[in-house]
Amino acid sequence: MDISINTPAILFPAISLVMLAYTNRFLALATRVRTLHDQYIDGEKSHIVHGQIRNLRFRIKLIKNMQALGVLSFLSCILSMYFIYLEMQIWAHATFAFSLITFSGSLVLSLWEIQLSTKAIELQLSDIEGLEDPTVLEYIKRKLDRD
Repeated sequence: MDISINTPAILFPAISLVMLAYTNRFLALATRVRTLHDQYIDGEKSHIVHGQIRNLRFRIKLIKNMQALGVLSFLSCILSMYFIYLEMQIWAHATFAFSLITFSGSLVLSLWEIQLSTKAIELQLSDIEGLEDPTVLEYIKRKLDRD
């Protein structure tokens, strides 16, 4: 099966939008890091601040790798288009497949980072007493029981 030059080009908008989302997540984390750093310097050395800092360090590494895989995917799409232009279909297929794999890897890391961000929020709320942590099914059941 031959692929046309339009096939890799289809990924360009998707990769661009995902990279923009990754950048926004990074900027939000950078702001949070600065806030926590100020709290730590001001003497607030609670277990919550330490937990948040550990969580943020790992999430920043994930975002760095998400962005790297996104850039590799983008470059692979360009290279695939170049191989199509040169009518080197085997190389075009290989580089396009690599682009799809790296884009998928980037999305998997994004899902992992999203899971960690919810844990960070739960950690932030952990010092408020009386909060329940229902499962999604328990939450839905309670909402349906009220109606």
